[in-house]
Amino acid sequence: MKPLTLIFSISILFFTQCSFEKNTDYLNKVKHPELFLSAMQNLTDIVVYDIFSPPVASRVYLYPTLAAYEIMAQAYPDQYATLVGQVKDLQTIPVPDNDYVNPHLSALFAFNTVGKTLIFSENKMETFEENFLNQLDEYDVPRRVIRASKEHGNSVAKTILEWASKDMYNQTRTFPKYTIREEDQFWKPTPPDYMDGIEPHWKEIRTMVLDSSNQFEPKPPLPFDLTDGSPFQKQLMEVFEIGNKLNEEQVEIAKFWDCNPYVTHHRGHAMFATKKITPGGHWIGITAITTRLAGSSFEDTINAYANVTIALFDAFISCWDEKWDTLIVRPETLINQYYDEEWLPLLQTPPFPEYTSGHSVISRAAAVILTDLYGDNFSFTDTTEVAYGLPERKYTSFLHASEEAAISRLYGGIHYRMAIEEGVAQGEVVGNYVVEKIQTKKQEK
Repeated sequence: MKPLTLIFSISILFFTQCSFEKNTDYLNKVKHPELFLSAMQNLTDIVVYDIFSPPVASRVYLYPTLAAYEIMAQAYPDQYATLVGQVKDLQTIPVPDNDYVNPHLSALFAFNTVGKTLIFSENKMETFEENFLNQLDEYDVPRRVIRASKEHGNSVAKTILEWASKDMYNQTRTFPKYTIREEDQFWKPTPPDYMDGIEPHWKEIRTMVLDSSNQFEPKPPLPFDLTDGSPFQKQLMEVFEIGNKLNEEQVEIAKFWDCNPYVTHHRGHAMFATKKITPGGHWIGITAITTRLAGSSFEDTINAYANVTIALFDAFISCWDEKWDTLIVRPETLINQYYDEEWLPLLQTPPFPEYTSGHSVISRAAAVILTDLYGDNFSFTDTTEVAYGLPERKYTSFLHASEEAAISRLYGGIHYRMAIEEGVAQGEVVGNYVVEKIQTKKQEK
């Protein structure tokens, strides 16, 4: 079959169910972007509940989104390009084989099916799916349309999951933990729980677009030197001094961008924990805010998420390669050892090496993507953290938000300035590379 004939056939297959149904009022309802945004929010809620680490969470967001995107690319071949041939190792996506397939429903079914496989709390996803099916009943979606759409969604989900299974994630679950090195310059677990280092082998995960995990290496960190007045010691003292005289605005910024998925609290012999959104999850939330403000369609919403999740995924791999290569010690460790044994940073130090700052890298990468899609001066009010008891904040652009996310780590007492500045630069080149290499929405590229 010739390519143009195949594209025409797929389009006909997707849309001719209208001619078979007397009631087609549901068609506009099932392509409302809020249906996809609701599914994404449900996934975020489960990511928080299941306490996925920031790198792993980026994987949980990625594959369900790309399953949904590929179905949209099939349904709208004149508007969207498949990612087959653009991201590593993705093979041909199954085409629908039933006249009653609705692409928007298929995308939602595929998203939930892939998502359910990647999380722990399957019961929460099942509850969401039950409510979704009840919603389709309220929309009077014909049973045969639901059945055909679900079958196609599951078929695409199976392909995506087979692809995901080859990204080295399962293999890295069996790799050894990081062995602590005694020298002062190397990272060590930090209080209060002295947790093992998170994902020391994440650089082994298959990237989406980057040639390799170390394709964009930041410049080397400052040489470790605690001599008074050395460049490294000055940056250490900056963390200490700023942490001792934070103003109200700096405290608010640090807490707003904390995004630590598991913060422990100790009261005497008692310990409890609070769960929060991950750094990538925060930008997933910003993407929802953006698509709503822009009035993005169902398809454009998924397109935005596809680009953002690819950038987040590769940015985490790039950052984690640098972290576990340089093994830079956290400020808290040195301040407690050499300057003030009772000093505490405002935020709880995350359990992995310092350089570069993950928030700085992934925030800049996501901001570059959203800027490419929605423009340089896209003002928005970020309400992402309201659900976690924090006030909203306003930004004049995505880059503005990413800059604040980066500097928040200095205010929080958990990063040196070098990790922040080089992290922003690292995120910038990763984001720009994704923009260059990924071509999704045809009329805008």
